[in-house]
Amino acid sequence: MIAVHPILASGAVVGVLIVLGIIVVVGIGLAMSYNRFVSQRNLIRNAFANIDTELRRRYDLIPNLVETVKGYAAHEREVFEEVARTRSAAAATSGGSPAQQAAAEGPFVAALGRLFAVAENYPELKANQNFLALQGELTNTEDRIQAARRFYNANVQGYNRRVQAFPSAFVARQFGFKEEEFFEIPETERAAVGQVPRVDFGVGGGDVTAAPAGPAGSPPPPPPPPPPPDGGTAGPSA
Repeated sequence: MIAVHPILASGAVVGVLIVLGIIVVVGIGLAMSYNRFVSQRNLIRNAFANIDTELRRRYDLIPNLVETVKGYAAHEREVFEEVARTRSAAAATSGGSPAQQAAAEGPFVAALGRLFAVAENYPELKANQNFLALQGELTNTEDRIQAARRFYNANVQGYNRRVQAFPSAFVARQFGFKEEEFFEIPETERAAVGQVPRVDFGVGGGDVTAAPAGPAGSPPPPPPPPPPPDGGTAGPSA
């Protein structure tokens, strides 16, 4: 039987321990990376569920808003039909992908802006308490939608960065973690929304556009000359 030198035997044991240590460290790193992917994906899904909830809340407000406006502007049938059509199309994408819902939201938001532009032409409507309550609730819902959208997109950005970057990209490929979609209105639809006039629905009438003022610091125009005395201007004495 061949005897093994004690130094060689201890060196082999150390080498095995080092290899095992590396394997354990790598395994722990992979497990942590995998668990973080799972947590991020669940956070993204919950964030998008919040967006969907707020969108549904807004869809529920629109029929009452349209009926209120109809009471004062019944002849604006084309605007009402466009709002109803785009609302139905947007609501039909609920449960779909973020890109599908965002694409359907663009035309709906633009139609809603045109509805508000119509309401701006009716001071009595703007003073209607039911309209003001609906408009206020819709404004609050819009704020919640924007907050939920920003939170969702921020989480998607961080998640997608890890899917693309090394070494987490290796874990993503091995376990099927793919990039998530952002929730953004298409650029063309965003431009259409930007063309809708911004209106103020505060009580007290619509916006008043002031006439353009002259340059700052310019003196006021001189007063008109006084009228001549009765009988005309006297000539030189004879």
